[in-house]
Amino acid sequence: MRTAVVTGANRGIGEAIAGELAARGLRVVPTSREARQGFVTLDVTRADHVAALAVQLAGEGGVDVLVNNAGVSLVGFDERVVRRTLDPNFLGAMHVTDALLPSMRPGGRIVMVSSGLGSLTGVRGELRARFEDPRLTREGLVALVEEFPRDVAAGVHERHGWPSSAYRVSKIAMNALVRVMARELEGDPRRIFVNAADPGWVRTRMGGRSAPRSLEHGARTPVWLALLPDGGPTGGFFRDEHAVAF
Repeated sequence: MRTAVVTGANRGIGEAIAGELAARGLRVVPTSREARQGFVTLDVTRADHVAALAVQLAGEGGVDVLVNNAGVSLVGFDERVVRRTLDPNFLGAMHVTDALLPSMRPGGRIVMVSSGLGSLTGVRGELRARFEDPRLTREGLVALVEEFPRDVAAGVHERHGWPSSAYRVSKIAMNALVRVMARELEGDPRRIFVNAADPGWVRTRMGGRSAPRSLEHGARTPVWLALLPDGGPTGGFFRDEHAVAF
C-alpha cells in the first residue's frame, strides 16, 4: 500500500487532502502541531519532531507521497512576524522534505501547498530577476530569503523590491524551492516529482467564511499532483489542475 504524509492535516485543506488520499486507497499519516489522537505530532519548525517522523517512516518501509500543507498566516508585519512565518511556511517545508527524501520510494510525489500570492509579481526589479535565475541554488535561495527579515528590520524592504507581507514572501520562497528541488532531483533514478499547488481562496480558518471555494475544491489540485502518473510534470505551479505562471 502506498503511504502519504500530510502535514497540518488536523483541519482545513490539509484535513480534506488527507481524506481524499485515504479514499483513493493510500495509507495516510496525518500530522498535527498539537498532540491529538490519530495524528503524528509534528511541529515542522522543530528538528527533533522532523527527525522522529523520518525515523518512523523509514522503519515502516518508506513514503510515497509528501504533502507540505502546514503553515501560518500571522497578524502584523515586522521582523518577528516575518521570521515566525518563514520558519514553518518555507524552512519547515524544506526541512521536512529533506528529512523524508532518503526514504521516499520510486515514483514519489512531493506537493507544496502554496498560494496565488506566491506569484513572482509580488517582488520587483532586480529581486525578481534573482528569484527567476535558473542557476539559483538551494544555498542561494536560503540566503536570498534571509535578506527579507533583515531588510524589514532595517526599514528598506520596499526599496529593495519586497512586498509588505510575510505570508506572500513565504509562498514566493516555497515556489522557488520547488524549481530548485526539481533540478536537484533530475538525476535521481527514483523519478520523484515535486510541484506547487495554488488551492485558491478556500473557506478555512485562514481564508475566512466569505471565501468562494469549499475545502473539497481546495484539495483537488494538491491531490491531483500527489497522484500524478509517470511522465510528469515536475517543477511546476498549478491551479485547478492547470499550469500557471510562477
